[in-house]
Amino acid sequence: MSTFAAPKGIPEYYPPESARFLAVRDTLGEAARRAGYGYIELPVFEDTALFARGVGESTDVVSKEMYTFPDQGGRSITLRPEGTAGVIRSVIEHGLDRGQLPLKLYYSGAFFRYERPQAGRYRQLQQVGVEAIGVDDPALDAEVIAVADEGYRRLGLTGHRIELTSLGDNTCRPEYRAKLQEFLRGLPLDEETRRRVELNPLRVLDDKRPEVREMVADAPLMADNLSDQAAEHYERVKEHLRDLDVPFTENPRLVRGLDYYTKTTFEFVHDGLGAQSGIGGGGRYDGLMADLGGAELSGVGFGLGLDRTMLACEVEGVRPGDQSRCDIYCVPLGEQAKRRLVALAGQLRHAGIRVEIAYGGKGLKGAMKAADRSGARYALVLGERDLTEDSAQLKDLSGGQQESIPLSSVVEKARTVLSG
Repeated sequence: MSTFAAPKGIPEYYPPESARFLAVRDTLGEAARRAGYGYIELPVFEDTALFARGVGESTDVVSKEMYTFPDQGGRSITLRPEGTAGVIRSVIEHGLDRGQLPLKLYYSGAFFRYERPQAGRYRQLQQVGVEAIGVDDPALDAEVIAVADEGYRRLGLTGHRIELTSLGDNTCRPEYRAKLQEFLRGLPLDEETRRRVELNPLRVLDDKRPEVREMVADAPLMADNLSDQAAEHYERVKEHLRDLDVPFTENPRLVRGLDYYTKTTFEFVHDGLGAQSGIGGGGRYDGLMADLGGAELSGVGFGLGLDRTMLACEVEGVRPGDQSRCDIYCVPLGEQAKRRLVALAGQLRHAGIRVEIAYGGKGLKGAMKAADRSGARYALVLGERDLTEDSAQLKDLSGGQQESIPLSSVVEKARTVLSG
């Protein structure tokens, strides 16, 4: 018989690991909700031109990593490699920027990049992201960074750090680009890297090859060539982060992999993950909406990698989320007892209590082992004698205590013991 396997480079989460995945996703999303961000659900695929124009044709994401294909109508479609371009497209299409600004949105889901699979680097990656659109205020940049930091800390992570820099604005970037290109043209670079110098010289500073990193060690830095306005913006972002008690490290060599970033740029790094140390990042993108056909509105946001965040939790020994599948495990002893417990389980679930039942005619010993494996706090045992007495046995699976309770009081009793 032939067998099937998941595509290469695609992580899967199933119990009990999936409980941790949900906890990470929901905790990071809750940090955004507490700061007033509303949820937006985006298409998994978009018109290829959206990413070519929005992300940048010279980026590795667009030139090497996108999953692009023609649909049955002959249109070029791409599985989304990142979230910001799709959010901006939706904002423009639906006129979401015509209301109160800043427009604050968050999203979560799967994104797709064709990369060489390794730990923390997948072809299907999961992210939570936020975008704050319409106001160019350094305090908003600081809020976005603080929201991400708060999410990580609520998970229990302490080993991450924030790297921060400014990539300047449209008044100083052209002059810096020319200065950087002049420096890079004097280096003995390979042909492909020389082409990158002409297309997007900042990408060369992001080259991970040791020999290239050594050659660009003395390259001019954007942080040393900021306009007065960009420098003031950057100083105020840092002031607000200090006021928010969010620690950061300045890294003038920080370069993100997407073209639309301007001014504030940041990355969350966890050194416990080795080469794939980035667990999230983002920045300001002041010209992106206009580039995609919308208004001249600024924006700032982040994307946090759930897969790498889970690896960081593992490194630190942090185990977010409730690993139990249920609160009460029902153990019927006999067919009449099963009928009664099935009905009781429905009532308990209606009351918001997680319940499982021992199906398949398990004996008492096997059912109690299954109850322990489920992570339930209590077992509800019902036998033929209990039925005649119109009662059931509620057993505390951690302490071992057991008491008989009337069947008519099971829901009320369950609420009481589980809330204590």
